[in-house]
Amino acid sequence: MTELTPDTPVTPDPISDTPVTPEPAPDTPLTTDPNSHTPSMANPPSDSPVTTEPAQKQQAFIRFDLVQRISHIVLLVSFTILAVTGLPQKFAESPLSQAMINGMGGIEMTRQIHHVSAVILLVVSIAHLIDLGYRIFVLRYQLSMLPVIEDFKHLFHDLGYYFGQRKHKAYYGRYSYGEKVEYLAVVWGTVIMAITGFIMWNPIFATRSLPGSIIPASKAAHGWEAVLAVAAIIIWHFYHVHLRQFNKSIFNGKLSREEMEEEHPAELAQIDAGETKKTLPEPVLRRRQWFYFPIAGVLTVILGVSLYFFVTYEETAITTVPQGETVEVFVPITPTPRPTPTVTPTLEPGAEVGADTWAGTYEALFRNRCSTCHGTTTVGGLSLATYEDALKGGDSGPGIVPGDAEASWIVKIQSAGGHPGQLTDDELNQVIEWINNGAPEQ
Repeated sequence: MTELTPDTPVTPDPISDTPVTPEPAPDTPLTTDPNSHTPSMANPPSDSPVTTEPAQKQQAFIRFDLVQRISHIVLLVSFTILAVTGLPQKFAESPLSQAMINGMGGIEMTRQIHHVSAVILLVVSIAHLIDLGYRIFVLRYQLSMLPVIEDFKHLFHDLGYYFGQRKHKAYYGRYSYGEKVEYLAVVWGTVIMAITGFIMWNPIFATRSLPGSIIPASKAAHGWEAVLAVAAIIIWHFYHVHLRQFNKSIFNGKLSREEMEEEHPAELAQIDAGETKKTLPEPVLRRRQWFYFPIAGVLTVILGVSLYFFVTYEETAITTVPQGETVEVFVPITPTPRPTPTVTPTLEPGAEVGADTWAGTYEALFRNRCSTCHGTTTVGGLSLATYEDALKGGDSGPGIVPGDAEASWIVKIQSAGGHPGQLTDDELNQVIEWINNGAPEQ
């Protein structure tokens, strides 16, 4: 971090901006830890706040550059949309979740918004990785976001302060241990969400080499990691960054001297001691860029193709269909009815069976076509086992009305078509003619 004054060259470093090579000036009261390049708590600054002149209060110090600020805004927007569209899907039975899903246009639209936001999050992650490589290999900034021994010393120092054993909190350098934990939590969470999201997005591909149980396991990990991330943002990040003291540096990129004294006194002491990072010579910068840019280009192509594969490999989401009609959940299985032979009535002496009669033609016709449902089994209360049963009919009315085919339910049902025991057109016309002729039994 460099002081933003006309006399000081500004070389913002969103990763460290921590001095690399300078040693402390002889008159500075600080000692420097070689692992962190921040003042050691073994010999911290004075317990009293750093005193400054009124003019110094107006000084501003670069905290984040434009690339970092844009990345943070994209991350903020995509994370928020993912939370708003993802949590209602996890707790889909909640009335609030259902109202939110309906408000977003239904479950299909909610899924689409969630997927687009996930792609944006992955894109900004890839961009951050490329930018990180540039700052490390070209600008040679230190990995000051990684934990060092000094962070644990700061943690124990703060615990002593909270329990009344110390007069002040630890003097943080570029990043405090809390900020490092937050950053690494974002990295860890993004990796977990990307892996589990890929498995749920491409389950067929995933289960070719992994057991099927990986799908529900990924769903559980994806959902609860989201809950953990949202809780951490609301409980930890909002308090420390927005409530306890509103930090505007992620929006305007700068911190005032007063804010530096409060949040990063050790780094401020290094700046005041003249331990600022020097601008790289132009030939050195060009040589490193010439080496890094091709590698970064190849890495970008590989990651971009991987992201395209991530998104387009499978079409797995099942389109939600309209709710169907309500049916019985359980229907007892009954034995399949089988036709039973009908006893042909014994004719009295002298009686003859006519061809166009119940006994001569239509008893056998109905037994052949209809006995499965209207023989021993009487679907709808209708039995055609005997002539009397046919005249009686079922729940809808008489099956046969002699002399009136239009009033006979057998004719009405068969004329509608599509019946399981459907008669042919010739057979139906013959039945109609028989009924209109009085439907003789013999």
